[in-house]
Amino acid sequence: MTITILNSAACIEDAPAKINLALHVTGQRQDGYHLIESLAVFSRYGDRVTVTAAREDSFSVAGPFAAQIPLDAGNLAMRARDALRRTVSSERTMPVAILLEKNLPVASGIGGGSSDAAATLRALARHWNIKDDLSELALRLGADVPMCLVGRPLVASGIGEIVEPVAMFPQLHLVLVNPGVEIATPDVFRALQNRQNPPLPPLPEDRGVTAVVKWLGKTRNDLEVPARAVAPTIGDALTALGGAGALLARMSGSGATCFGLFETQDAARRAAGKIRDMEPGWFVVATSSTP
Repeated sequence: MTITILNSAACIEDAPAKINLALHVTGQRQDGYHLIESLAVFSRYGDRVTVTAAREDSFSVAGPFAAQIPLDAGNLAMRARDALRRTVSSERTMPVAILLEKNLPVASGIGGGSSDAAATLRALARHWNIKDDLSELALRLGADVPMCLVGRPLVASGIGEIVEPVAMFPQLHLVLVNPGVEIATPDVFRALQNRQNPPLPPLPEDRGVTAVVKWLGKTRNDLEVPARAVAPTIGDALTALGGAGALLARMSGSGATCFGLFETQDAARRAAGKIRDMEPGWFVVATSSTP
């Protein structure tokens, strides 16, 4: 592996929210990992990772959810740094300062920690001039990290590590709503009663917004029912999105963040304002997906 001397300029990578538009649980492996099929997109709103050269390694956090982020090796961004350095195994992976701007709520079903780890890998790879495929390393950090490393519309299968980008997928106008609760993913899977569900139907050939929304109506998030049993306020978030005019309202991942799809960016902004006025303590943001 060839590595050049560090560039002193900052390397900045966005860590977008991952939205599971559909998530089907199709089985469970003997090691306990669940098999899934999920159509996921990534939003223009999210966290941000900045990497700069430093005399010694450091990690700091800013942003509205900074207080909820551990500043030790339990943080996925720091684990990504250390794992990449071990893989490279070179003294030329010089110390770095990592700044995480944390704009997404934690433990919220939109891949915040996984996206932070993926963004850290991308930033460090640029900073250390590493050209290797990082997907295997990403999987060792977590099942969602490989898809976050791709960061574009995709279908994920297996435990999340098999990633197939989806071409010509439309931009979607979204409102993300989190009612202020953290949910541990293992708790949701423990509450899941049926682990053998049908897979995703074939994607529509027509990739227009109307056709995609119609197709999504035939899909599910199999974790929504058990997540609502763990945190009933998820139902309040879905009701709020429906009342604000969403074409489709659904929970993302294992929750508690929910999303609503809207016809236009203005409609999404108006809906976000309406929900924010009703529930000022909730996390509410209007955004769009990256096509």
